[in-house]
Amino acid sequence: MIRLQDEDSGEVEDTNVACRLFDSGQCRCTDYANRCTRVPDCVRLTPDNLASLDWMPKTCAYRLVHEGYDLPPWHHLLSGDRNSIHQAGMSVRGRTLSELDIDPDEIEHYLVEWPEEGKEVHQKG
Repeated sequence: MIRLQDEDSGEVEDTNVACRLFDSGQCRCTDYANRCTRVPDCVRLTPDNLASLDWMPKTCAYRLVHEGYDLPPWHHLLSGDRNSIHQAGMSVRGRTLSELDIDPDEIEHYLVEWPEEGKEVHQKG
């Protein structure tokens, strides 16, 4: 998902605009292996850069693990079911637009507040 960060305040806001490689129905990248080549500003998560990526969603599994939290029960690594995130209402499936379908100068018109961001989804392990 494309997130916007205010240069002055550092505040991060969500949009419902997804990367051009995102498949909204499957909720995954269509070219994961080549994403950083095809989308130069795609962020590759590593143990070395996680601490600096405080703009990642609070529900991001990488962020949760890095910060010492347990994964939520709907996460597929715990449930064993890739659909559990969708069944729990914690995915963006069907709720996004492709960046190819909007005028990039108007992206601020696509700000959203995902309800999940306010939910308590994790606990210290």
